[in-house]
Amino acid sequence: MNQTGIVIAPEFANKMMENTDLTKPPRGDEQALAKVRMEYGKEADPVGTLPDPQLTGVKAVLMDKLGERLAFERTGTRLYDALIAPVQAAKSDIPAKDLQHIRDEEHVHFALVGAAIQSLGGDPTAQTPAADVTGVEGMGLMQVLTDPSTTVAQALHAILVAELADNEAWEELIELTEQAGNEDLVARFEKARDEEMEHLEKVRAWYKEATLKGKEATLNG
Repeated sequence: MNQTGIVIAPEFANKMMENTDLTKPPRGDEQALAKVRMEYGKEADPVGTLPDPQLTGVKAVLMDKLGERLAFERTGTRLYDALIAPVQAAKSDIPAKDLQHIRDEEHVHFALVGAAIQSLGGDPTAQTPAADVTGVEGMGLMQVLTDPSTTVAQALHAILVAELADNEAWEELIELTEQAGNEDLVARFEKARDEEMEHLEKVRAWYKEATLKGKEATLNG
């Protein structure tokens, strides 16, 4: 079924390469491309700016990262919404209640971060620079999960990528909150971090099981 490789069919590869004689590819290499990117990078404006009130130092970084977590937890909720469909369609052994539980905790974390931003005098509806970037990152994961041809194992791999990033980001957020001296938020964020660690372990186990089942099915024809 896979007709994209050329190594096993050299006669067709050679025929395909004949087309290069009919075209004139542009001159240049990756060094020229890198130079152009550097020039654009020097002139480009930042991805975004922090909204008022204007903060400095660790408080500014914390507010930016809070915006990032808010955007990511919103995406996380939607990722699990998207995961439930292929899991149910494939009649997977993954417990539906476990998926729903994780999805609901992601939504709780979203609300937690939104409340934290408000408690610090920020606006949870504002898009911070880090939130903008993580939104773009999440688009690729969402495309994987909403593609009808994506298998359960492939969908779980996308979720695993999200959970790995999520766990690392909560650690970073806790460290920044400690530096800002807000112990109340630290305690709340540590609880969320612990729940995210549980998510990661479950997803890792589901992914491993789904991958091994897919491999076994392939070997058995």
